[in-house]
Amino acid sequence: MNTINIIRAMKILIAEDEYDIAMLYKTALEKRNHHVTMTYNGEVCLKTYNEEFQKMRFRTDAAERMPFDVVILDHKMPEVSGIGVAEEIIAINPHQRIIFVSAYVQENLEGSIKKLKQVVELRQKPIGLNALIDTIEDKDAYTELQNLNVDVDIVKAVNPTHEQITDLLDRLRDVQKGKRFQS
Repeated sequence: MNTINIIRAMKILIAEDEYDIAMLYKTALEKRNHHVTMTYNGEVCLKTYNEEFQKMRFRTDAAERMPFDVVILDHKMPEVSGIGVAEEIIAINPHQRIIFVSAYVQENLEGSIKKLKQVVELRQKPIGLNALIDTIEDKDAYTELQNLNVDVDIVKAVNPTHEQITDLLDRLRDVQKGKRFQS
């Protein structure tokens, strides 16, 4: 099955205190037509998130109420740590997709994220730009959907959110295992 590379433009908020790394992320993501907002410390990240959340909270469609499709956080940042940022974001919006990209995944983050009581994604620095983009764009989920004989072009054409893609994948896994035959 040939797939057309249709990826919807996403709104991405990045909190990364290392300017050169932040610019690499921003440039690579903007080349993929994503809209990137950069912040360089946790406090500004929270302020930016809250401002966007306030603008979106009265929209009727749940997908439209999401201020950003994904928030990418470094762990160690000035003002407020990545965990602190994640805690505050999840407190006001438990459906927000958060990806930690940090050199401290094994040392600090794996234990710290348990207190979030929310699923977040972890990626170890250094990370290649293609690996980061693949994570953000759900490449592995689309590959698995394709392996389950789903027409991925049709799925991509409806511009699903990360949550919708993972929900579809979970449902199809259940069907494949014979656990669920109706919704």
